[in-house]
Amino acid sequence: MKAAPTKITFFEFLTPFVVSGKKTITIRDESECHYVPGTHVEVFTLETDIKVCDIEILSVEPLQYSEINEFHAEQEYLPLPKLKEIISSVYPGTEQLYLISYKLV
Repeated sequence: MKAAPTKITFFEFLTPFVVSGKKTITIRDESECHYVPGTHVEVFTLETDIKVCDIEILSVEPLQYSEINEFHAEQEYLPLPKLKEIISSVYPGTEQLYLISYKLV
């Protein structure tokens, strides 16, 4: 069995929202759905690989792209159109996604 991931990256512009606790979910594709609830994960910036904080994974749940709504946008701390634009540019044509909930440690 594969070990639970211990690192996650976020776009640099999103890391202040993670650190402040305003951003409490992330939406990823199948390649990043292996986080395990109850584990602690180090958060790094995607562009510069600088550690910004630690989080605890609360849950990992399947989510369809078409189901992303205003509630998810609030948890992502982004306007819904911007959230959907980012998701579709990072995971083009991907309908099956995963909602990862977390909290600051």
